Amino acid sequence: MDFSGRSVLITGAGKGIGRAAAVRLAALGAEIIAIARTASDLDALRAEIGGRSIVADLEDADAARRAAEEAMPADYLVNCAGTNILQPFLDVTPEAFDTIHAVNTRAPLIVSQVYARDRIARGGGGAIVNVSSISAFTGFRDHAAYCSSKGGLDAMTRVMANELGAHGIRVNALNPIITMTELAAAAWSDPAKSEPVMSRIPIRRFAETEDVAEVIAFLLSDGSAMLNGLAVPLDGGFLAV
Repeated sequence: MDFSGRSVLITGAGKGIGRAAAVRLAALGAEIIAIARTASDLDALRAEIGGRSIVADLEDADAARRAAEEAMPADYLVNCAGTNILQPFLDVTPEAFDTIHAVNTRAPLIVSQVYARDRIARGGGGAIVNVSSISAFTGFRDHAAYCSSKGGLDAMTRVMANELGAHGIRVNALNPIITMTELAAAAWSDPAKSEPVMSRIPIRRFAETEDVAEVIAFLLSDGSAMLNGLAVPLDGGFLAV
């Protein structure tokens, strides 16, 4: 996989999977355009791999659109920004639901619209990876809003693939099992909660951010030219059990 001379816009690039994807794609030759909420995270990333960075809170629809417009042009897009608020189903608040869906589902819509319009104006071509979650397939306790946001992202991915394919833009979702990020640590640090999930993973481990970054790079690359409209589980066999 060689991304020399190509640029990749990554949202949520300051931490976790987004940061790992930025580092991996930069190592493969890509220029990274990073969007994140925290300036210090972007400063540290830029010091390591160069590229450009844009500070934006993607929960704000107008801020998401402005940041995406500022980032153009880009050859590829990775929608990786995500958030979660743990609440049992009966206690889910409208405020938490709206926050989670704004970041996890609406922001990818907005950023992808800006990216796709720009690509089409330039003659088309490109690829989008929407970083979803195994939660789109599994009803984890206390994750009602999160699961629904990722299920919505997968459904939107299929529509995007259908409509943007004619312009040479491929769109796929990537659905990792629990990945060892700060967000996951907060949700899965209790062994009583994590062990039943771990016991269903045949390879007996959760994912590392580097595992996910490698597949993101593949889904953007020419090696996956016939993959379009998929939700790809990256789960160590969790769904096979």
